[in-house]
Amino acid sequence: MINDNDVIETLDELETFLRLVEMGGLGLDNVSGVALATNNANGRPFVAVLDDNQQLVLGRWVTADVFENGKDIVRYGAKKPH
Repeated sequence: MINDNDVIETLDELETFLRLVEMGGLGLDNVSGVALATNNANGRPFVAVLDDNQQLVLGRWVTADVFENGKDIVRYGAKKPH
């Protein structure tokens, strides 16, 4: 499920979103990972929150810049807040 109104536009916003997912702040069950992906129909990039069966639990659109430059953040996790 992707809400068209929610677009992650900066790397800081991506880190905040990932922290919320990691800490359970979004109330999602059965989360096993996150990934950057593109929509098959239109190629639009998004961050995907996946369950144990690799099914999409939640998604947020991201800008092309976040898609290209946020790969390590998604791969290794958000930096811990100071």
